[in-house]
Amino acid sequence: MRRFSQRNSLVTLSDINITPLLDLAFVLLIIFIITTPLLEQGLNLKLPAGGKTDSPKLNASDIRTVDVSTRGDYKYRERFYAPLQLAGMLKEEQRRNPNLIVYIRADQDGVLKHLTALLSRLEQVGVVNVSIRTDPTAVLR
Repeated sequence: MRRFSQRNSLVTLSDINITPLLDLAFVLLIIFIITTPLLEQGLNLKLPAGGKTDSPKLNASDIRTVDVSTRGDYKYRERFYAPLQLAGMLKEEQRRNPNLIVYIRADQDGVLKHLTALLSRLEQVGVVNVSIRTDPTAVLR
C-alpha cells in the first residue's frame, strides 16, 4: 500500500478570497449613503404655516440657518449655543460676508420668548438680514 504524505496538507493558500471584503465594503457604503442625509438635518421642527417659497436667486453660501427648539435650544452648525454667543458668531460672519442672511427656524408650538430672545440679541449686535422661516406648503387655519 502506498502511504500518503503529509506534505500536501501543509501547502499554504496563495489566494485570498476577497468576496467577504467586497460584501463588507458594499454594506458600509449603503450605511453611509443612508445615514449622511440624517446627519445634515437640523432639529425636527414643525414650522408655522404661511409665507412664500424662496426666490431662486439667493446664494446658498450666504445663508446661515439657526434652529430654535420648543425647549429653547439654539442649534447652529450641529452645535448648541446661547443667544449671546450665537449673535456674536453671526455678527463676525456678517462682517466677513455683507450679503449674509440669517434664517431662523422656530417651532410653531414653541414659546415666543425663545425666538424673541434671539431676535433681540441679533438686533443688539447689528445683524440686519434676518428671516423667520415658515412652511409655505402648510394650510393656514
